[in-house]
Amino acid sequence: MEPRRIALAVVLMAAVLILTPYLFPTAKPVPGSMAVAGDSLAADSLRDSVAAAAARVSGSPIAPVAGATPADSAALLATPVQLSVDTTVVKTASADYRTTNQGAALVGATMTRYQALSNRGRTKEGSVELAGPGDRLLSFRLVVPGDTIALDKQIFRTAESSNNGVSTVRYETELAAVAGTPRQVSISYSFQPDSYHVAVAAAVTGVPETSFLLVDLPRGFRSSEADSVEDQNHLAYAYKPELSSAKGVTFRSLDPGERRIEPGPLTWAVAKNKYFMLGVLTPKGGTPFLEANFTGGPRVAKAATRGEATLVMPLKAGNVAFEAYVGPQEFKRLVAMGREFETSNPYGGWIQGIVQPFATMVITLLLWMKKTLGVSYGWILVIFGVAVRIILWPLNQRAMRSSMQMQRIQPELQAIQARHKGDPQKLQAAMMQVYKEHGMSPFSSLSGCLPMLIPLPVFFALFFVFQNTIEFRGVSFLWFPDISVKDPYYIIPILVAITALVLSWLGMRGIKANEQQKMMMYLMPAMMLIFFVNMASGLNLYYFIQNLASLPQQWLISRERSKAAPLVRG
Repeated sequence: MEPRRIALAVVLMAAVLILTPYLFPTAKPVPGSMAVAGDSLAADSLRDSVAAAAARVSGSPIAPVAGATPADSAALLATPVQLSVDTTVVKTASADYRTTNQGAALVGATMTRYQALSNRGRTKEGSVELAGPGDRLLSFRLVVPGDTIALDKQIFRTAESSNNGVSTVRYETELAAVAGTPRQVSISYSFQPDSYHVAVAAAVTGVPETSFLLVDLPRGFRSSEADSVEDQNHLAYAYKPELSSAKGVTFRSLDPGERRIEPGPLTWAVAKNKYFMLGVLTPKGGTPFLEANFTGGPRVAKAATRGEATLVMPLKAGNVAFEAYVGPQEFKRLVAMGREFETSNPYGGWIQGIVQPFATMVITLLLWMKKTLGVSYGWILVIFGVAVRIILWPLNQRAMRSSMQMQRIQPELQAIQARHKGDPQKLQAAMMQVYKEHGMSPFSSLSGCLPMLIPLPVFFALFFVFQNTIEFRGVSFLWFPDISVKDPYYIIPILVAITALVLSWLGMRGIKANEQQKMMMYLMPAMMLIFFVNMASGLNLYYFIQNLASLPQQWLISRERSKAAPLVRG
């Protein structure tokens, strides 16, 4: 009987080996998919980056385990099978936030005070939601020597509490022990009442000191704007080095798969669209971020709507804490956060040092005028435009009269130039004598350009302010459904061009203009029409009021010029 039993056992073992692949097939990757390989390469690259960051901090780099992949991390996780995935909703006076126990991630934020806008600039049903379908706003990974553990594979236990209006959601789980040492992870969110401020803290036990928490920012945002294309064009990351000004990284500046590493120490980093953002800030006096990694995402029809950003935080005695701002780009709220968080929209590019202070000054003044006068932002821009012209009136008057004097003495200067053509020293002396007789200087001609240059920083500041100032979002005025987007009827850019033409014509009255000057009189308004046609209607309104307020002064000067003695050229 013994041989027959052995033979039967062999047959059964063979049957199990043969039938198992058919009964329990292994999932195959989709043909052509690079997801697995891409994730592996990204993880390897990120481990190398974290190792380099650790080397900069401690002088002793983390040595990665040869062949370690994210798949190895899954084996380290001890997921309690009895727990199911659930979502916790925390409602504040400002927003509704959603967190999940799968990875202890922040998966959604609804801005209950802001309505989504239709393509006509009018409100439509529903509040603004930041997270795109299937996206996470905040997620975490754990880096230990030799491996990166994706915590989104882990199901956490959930505990909720409330104290003095602060709602706290705490997640806890255990990872598989290593060398007999138990490992636990705890991540908590504390939501402040009537605020977009969230305090985040993590604690990890049983891991070496050379361990890190990776904080992944959103890969994109859901658009709730009337012009979704413009909203997508504003998709960007920004970060603030401790010892320098804030810097921006737009989604479209990164090619798909391109990776950019920004070394720390970093005070904060944000992901944002046109009007809303998610920012993470190190606590005041706390440990800064070691570095930020930005990677370009895939593009659809050349539109850059996806990206990746990861921040590296060292675990100090197994603990780490940071603050999150999840909400609108309201200037006052950003200022209240401190740490120069209001510069999370780095304006001006290479002229940021000039534009950013003016932008801050202009938005501060406009907000003050709104609070003081209590009228709509459309009227605020009208009042602001008139006020700028009134303030500049004396300077403009002086400059215009100086220009008239220069025109009167031009025939005399031309005669001197012809007389002393071959003697530069006599030419200079004779010209200086003419300037002296008329109470002028060689620099008088430059003073005529000064009034034109002074409003430029304000104009540039407004240009950038209108791109991200949520206080202007959805504000209607006259026929504009929204002063933050272009005029749908193109009326205001045409009015800007017409008033610019009238100003040019008044500026030429009483002057014997040449053909080039006549051509410029028509060319400049045409160029302005092209420039302003797709600009925010509020910016057009401001410039139109500027032109309109300049007409009386230009008309008075043109009358004064016409009454003056006619120019004699020769």
